[in-house]
Amino acid sequence: MKFAFALLLAVGLVAAGPLNSSKKHNNFGVDFDALSEGRIVGGVAATPGQAPYQVSLLYGGRHFCGGTIVSATWIVTAAHCVDGTSVSQISIRYNTLTQGSGGQVIKSKTIIKHENYDSSTIDNDIAAIELEAPMTLGQTNANSVPVVGQDSDPASGVDAVISGWGALKEGGSSPSALQIVTVPIVGRDQCNANYGAGMITDTMFCAGVPQGGKDACQGDSGGPVIVGGKLAGAVSWGYGCARPNYPGVYARVGKFVNWLKQHNVDFTL
Repeated sequence: MKFAFALLLAVGLVAAGPLNSSKKHNNFGVDFDALSEGRIVGGVAATPGQAPYQVSLLYGGRHFCGGTIVSATWIVTAAHCVDGTSVSQISIRYNTLTQGSGGQVIKSKTIIKHENYDSSTIDNDIAAIELEAPMTLGQTNANSVPVVGQDSDPASGVDAVISGWGALKEGGSSPSALQIVTVPIVGRDQCNANYGAGMITDTMFCAGVPQGGKDACQGDSGGPVIVGGKLAGAVSWGYGCARPNYPGVYARVGKFVNWLKQHNVDFTL
């Protein structure tokens, strides 16, 4: 529920269907109608081959979230993207830089949402999707990305590369061209100071710039956060889109590598 989800959750996904629009408050008393799920603000259009691991999750044939190719038959995304959905409703589009066209569409076969995902706190916001047929990888805009190691935790100040077809500004429309932006990791202590003590758990990390202007937004949820050439996160939640002193919050993939293995998800480190 990236705060980009601030509208993603409150507006974007509700339109698509999968999210529960009745969810308004978490255990900290935060109004989730003000939260957004993933968006790219302040980025640029991705060039061919720049984010070949990016996919578009489709609900009823319509883009609603992002995801990351980790092998020919597996996608990693956010749990909030698939919460309340069924396999028959979800497919993915890959091998394209354009939302809603190009590339290939493949139906999902299995959806695995983290058993301890908490829709109130957005804790354990991770999921994996197995596809009905393998993707053809090794193409300019279609390839897998390795995953960080178990317990990996991106260090403050390190650059994170985020991509997606989310809104270009809070409450705005989504672009047809895939967007990409680079922002530095914000330490968990600082991020908790920004959002409120205890909001940012060890299953999350933050990234952004103090002045705002660069972030994910509604429609980017579940999409890739790449650190050091590996999948380190999935777009999760935040307050608004690109607001000053409210960095984006991302599911920390390093906490879930063993979980992926336990569920027989195929990926490389």
